Amino acid sequence: MSDAMLRLEGVHTHIGRYHILHGVDFTVPRGQLTMLLGRNGAGKTTTLRTIMGLWQASKGRVIFDDRDITALPTPDIACSGIAYVPENMGIFADLTVRENMILAAREGEIDPHRLKWIFGLFPALEKFWSLAAGSLSGGQKQMLAIARAIVEPRQLLLIDEPTKGLAPAIIMNMIQAFKELKSTGVTILLVEQNFLAAKMLGDTVAVMDDGRIVHRGEMAELAEDKVLQQKLLGLSMDAHQ
Repeated sequence: MSDAMLRLEGVHTHIGRYHILHGVDFTVPRGQLTMLLGRNGAGKTTTLRTIMGLWQASKGRVIFDDRDITALPTPDIACSGIAYVPENMGIFADLTVRENMILAAREGEIDPHRLKWIFGLFPALEKFWSLAAGSLSGGQKQMLAIARAIVEPRQLLLIDEPTKGLAPAIIMNMIQAFKELKSTGVTILLVEQNFLAAKMLGDTVAVMDDGRIVHRGEMAELAEDKVLQQKLLGLSMDAHQ
């Protein structure tokens, strides 16, 4: 077994006539949280969707836990131990919080001990357990989306901009929840625009620009190098805390 939970090797993705990813290469170390950063339109969401097989790589390989999953259909990728939380969260607004969670559980049954742990991460979900998911606030919907992803044990979580549009207090709650998830040994690939969250959570980082990886390294090193931040992202992290 390698130390990489996930590897992308020369991945290209076309959407219709558009060539979005141009030879993406990076590694997500096992048991760590890797930040995927970049300007809007850099290809971050396309990368996550390609990993999940929602968009098919036209060239290159996606290796998960030493297994080539490039050509697998999305349900098989999900069953292999990967959960994906898209930017739009993917919850069912007309169903209750409980029903959303049950749909995400194997055979419609939630392990009570795991549910208690999830309620510890996101107490609001227990409070609003019987309410329609559509009635939740934006932050609570994001909590539900993440809770659905972890209702069963997963090896890898792919999460797209979980703090986008959230109030600072909710962002801090989300950061604490991700720290708790990290402590359980789950591997996480996180797309994020909030650089405070990136600095507090990231172990490693990959930065995208125009469908390519332009930087790989330790998150702490990027967080300290304002010149590199300006070069890669067009601004310093201090401006986005």
